[in-house]
Amino acid sequence: MTQQTDPIVVTGMGAVSPLGVGVGVNWQRLLAGRSGVVRNTRFDVSAYGAQIAGLVPSRADDSEGFDPLAAVDGKDVKKMDLFIQYGMVAAQEAIAQANWFPTSDADREATATIIGTGVGGSPVMAEAAKTILERGPRRLSPFTVPSFLPNLAAGWISIRYGYKGPIGAPVTACAASAQAIGDGMRLILTGEAEVAIVGGAEGSIDPISVGGFGAARALATAFNDDPAAASRPFDAKRDGFVLAEGAAVLVIERLSHALARGATPLAILAGYGTSADAYHLTSGEPSGAGAQVAMRNALKMANVSPGEIDYINAHSTSTAVGDAAEIAGISAVFANRGKDLAISSTKSATGHLMGAAGALESVFGIETIRTGMVPATLNLEMPDVGEQFDLVPKVAKAKTVRHVLSNSFGFGGVNASLVFSAFLPA
Repeated sequence: MTQQTDPIVVTGMGAVSPLGVGVGVNWQRLLAGRSGVVRNTRFDVSAYGAQIAGLVPSRADDSEGFDPLAAVDGKDVKKMDLFIQYGMVAAQEAIAQANWFPTSDADREATATIIGTGVGGSPVMAEAAKTILERGPRRLSPFTVPSFLPNLAAGWISIRYGYKGPIGAPVTACAASAQAIGDGMRLILTGEAEVAIVGGAEGSIDPISVGGFGAARALATAFNDDPAAASRPFDAKRDGFVLAEGAAVLVIERLSHALARGATPLAILAGYGTSADAYHLTSGEPSGAGAQVAMRNALKMANVSPGEIDYINAHSTSTAVGDAAEIAGISAVFANRGKDLAISSTKSATGHLMGAAGALESVFGIETIRTGMVPATLNLEMPDVGEQFDLVPKVAKAKTVRHVLSNSFGFGGVNASLVFSAFLPA
């Protein structure tokens, strides 16, 4: 059967972000206009230009915060860098909601695990380099390498739940988790898997990442004394993106498979498109040409016209060049659309989760469909791009939403777009 007659549906979702742990908590705080951007207390930032970050709150500081022991045995925590721990907690929530705990070899072999990341375990790598310099290589843990390898979030999830199907880890910068969702979708469409655990994880608030992005002059530095105001997509006062961390995981499967086992479809994963700019290492093509290809391919696969998209969760990270290029691409694909097209960037609340951003924003897109509430673009005071559209400034709004487009773009010129649609039971 085709994607139209037996679509792929989402049956489980999990989220860990600077807004907290759990999809419900994230969504409630997002709609309330909360920001997860705070002073970076992860390490001494006195020598750094950017002294803020989107940090996942700990359970000690927030009753809805992060505790790795919620999903990881105590003896295993030290074997995992943060991105793996975040991925495990997000996966546990998604898998529990989907109730997918296969016991037969056939079902286990039909379950794929695709979890992307932009960087992997850079905190462990930074600490390992320090250990070698200060105490010598013999003091390294034997788990150093397994704790930072990018594919180990997928590996740990697969091992814990016994999923023996295809396994993968796109490492395509900030498009990684969107591509992971698309890869899982393709595996189901080709018949290589019946269920896919897909998403992304990132935990790179560390001296290497903050210093490196800072050296590239990519990070916001003008709002160190007012962290919540720092992430400003589409706004003239922006001065860079806010580095953030977290994870999001979806469970996807054919509708027929979901219904046969009594699972509840949350939304339809209707379309996926991906492309390359072939333009520049870090900047998108100014007209958004590559992004246009990804968006059009996602719409084509979904059999949805540009006029049917009600909301776009933009990739826009709060950089002048990136915001302008994405709006240029959207303007070309969605020509003649005006204020009836809502576009917002939830990175204004979470900061930029890099490789996990696309999966978290997919969760937010699905919740937009399910609740009829469009999340706001926080800190939007003086828009300098996209004013022809409804950029949902500052306050979330009610809107009937049938189809959502979610964009993710990354260094190297990678573009990925996903279309999610409302599931309407017959």
